[in-house]
Amino acid sequence: MSLSLGPRQINSFCSVSADAPYVERSACKETGFDAALLGAWGRISPHLPLALSRSRLWRFARQVGDLEPQLVTLTDRRLRDFADDLRPRMLSASLYSHEMATSFALAREAARRHVGMRHFPVQLLGGAAMMSGALAEMETGEGKTLTALLPAITAVLMGRPVHIITVNDYLARRDAEQLAPVYNALGLTVGLVEQGQPSQQRQRAYASDVTYCTNKELVFDYLRDRLALGSRRARAQLAVDGIFNSRLAGHHQPLLRGLHFAIVDEADSLLIDEARVPLILAGTQDGAENAGGLYDTALGIARRLAAGEEFALRANEKSIQLTALGKARIALLAAGLPGLWAMRRAREELVQHALAALHLYRRDVQYIVANGKVQIVDEYTGRVMPDRSWESGIHQLIEAKEHCAITERRRTLAQITYQRFFRRYMHLCGMTGTAIEPAGELYGTYGLSVVRIPTNKPLRRTNSGTRVFRTAELKWNAVVESVSETLRAGRAVLVGTRSVEASEHVAELLGRSGLEPVVLNARQDRAEARIVELAGQPGRITVATNMAGRGTDIQLHPAVRDAGGLHVILTEYHESRRIDRQLFGRAGRQGDPGSYESIVAIDDEIFRRFVNAELLRLVGKGWKSDQPISALSGRTLRGYSQHAAERLHGRARRAALAEDLRINRILGFAGTE
Repeated sequence: MSLSLGPRQINSFCSVSADAPYVERSACKETGFDAALLGAWGRISPHLPLALSRSRLWRFARQVGDLEPQLVTLTDRRLRDFADDLRPRMLSASLYSHEMATSFALAREAARRHVGMRHFPVQLLGGAAMMSGALAEMETGEGKTLTALLPAITAVLMGRPVHIITVNDYLARRDAEQLAPVYNALGLTVGLVEQGQPSQQRQRAYASDVTYCTNKELVFDYLRDRLALGSRRARAQLAVDGIFNSRLAGHHQPLLRGLHFAIVDEADSLLIDEARVPLILAGTQDGAENAGGLYDTALGIARRLAAGEEFALRANEKSIQLTALGKARIALLAAGLPGLWAMRRAREELVQHALAALHLYRRDVQYIVANGKVQIVDEYTGRVMPDRSWESGIHQLIEAKEHCAITERRRTLAQITYQRFFRRYMHLCGMTGTAIEPAGELYGTYGLSVVRIPTNKPLRRTNSGTRVFRTAELKWNAVVESVSETLRAGRAVLVGTRSVEASEHVAELLGRSGLEPVVLNARQDRAEARIVELAGQPGRITVATNMAGRGTDIQLHPAVRDAGGLHVILTEYHESRRIDRQLFGRAGRQGDPGSYESIVAIDDEIFRRFVNAELLRLVGKGWKSDQPISALSGRTLRGYSQHAAERLHGRARRAALAEDLRINRILGFAGTE
């Protein structure tokens, strides 16, 4: 079946065996797409495809609703038989057909019976959009987890294995366990892939009809399979062996069954924020590279170089550039040192990385030190990424800087970016609370149209305004004052910060004022869900890194709801407008009351990095030093800095995509991809 839905949706239901080890998307979908892909960047069709028009989605939702009365009267056994009878018809079903509506109605009825939740009409819209190969933007608290049931069950009945991809193990386990009764009621199997599982257990999970997993575990399993299977010829032989029912003797048994139907939760986080993060399958590196004292020596030399004269710090690009004077100074300081220091290129690169470790990577911002180990903190979620390390020796240099045990450097066995990986799915769709801002990029890179789904109840979230102060000290004083006023009104408060350092600083200030905040950052990530669940209790002050707790709803106490709901305070703009909107979305879920405000300072990092210093001085000129600048000036600064940051990151993702396409062409020509 072919639908006019853009590159991603063309032949999205093309006939491919579910048991094929890997089916590259280019085999039936990408012809003619890559050549025009970069040209489509930043553009989005002025009109959504007809299949994704709001009127078409509403007609389909009404069609599902019309089928509900005949399913309500069925017994559980008959409901399962109904699903079994539907399977053969689903193999040739078209988009928005009677069969697809029946599948949605079955999923809705099974959810009502077995988990006590009946899909709202707007959730039917979200599910239908995802079946069309789109990304559904749904407000926080609108039930995205339940919505994913609809396309997942429908795809399985069509004969497609489904991966539901979440951002952490807690959410994957929670969703799999919570929704397993619904799948089982219709005769479908559910698998869970999480950290630390043995291979056989993973293989069983991927063999299930629906597999819940995290992005990291999925990609590394994919890389392990590709590394073990080797060349395209080896994969073809594996497929032939499978056709003739051999025991695949002597072959690696793949964990995955291919990349067929993916539902990406919090899709903007994976497809945009982490799009160009390289996922590297690594092995231990042998040799004298890790000889004792190497990194300490590099840091020692780096500390003796003068900023501006011997190296240039480029904060916007987060890079260090050595000058000719700096290179000469390194040669002088390294004279007589053995090993790598005798090689000009090697020593300059090593010192350049040491300068980056000293000046670009800050403790309690980009990383924390816990249990004697350096652990990376995700700048978008505020969560620790314990199994991730920086490459090129930077991680080891930071360990030396923090006087931690030096871990071994790793050599790359296989790698892939999320941007490259997710484009390989036969059918890609997803859901998130914020996707309109990068809609053009999502369409240009993945062929994903963005559909905004209306809320089930009218939004009651109000904007309490923006205040921009001259200094951070004035900003934090205003934050403490706002928290105190909100608590006196009987409400709960969520204070969002950009770093571990900032969250602990504001918590300390609140403590000095006699308040008792609860801090949620990378140090408390194990208790994340519980802290977020209690953030709506009376008198509760939760100080969290901006996206900590994403995926967990804040339930309001009745007294807090009556007093006006949760109040969210943003204390520093993020480089992406979406992240700010995600924080604001913590208030006012499912028709609850709520409010938000922004309290920032012109010496915040985003303004220092992306706004000219002279412009900052002019903006603050003429106002009293202890008062916020005008709202118009504040909006101007925010718009200028965030647009500059988004353009910078967009260019980097575009360059990464161009490189991915170049690699695909080279490897395809060589027959190794």
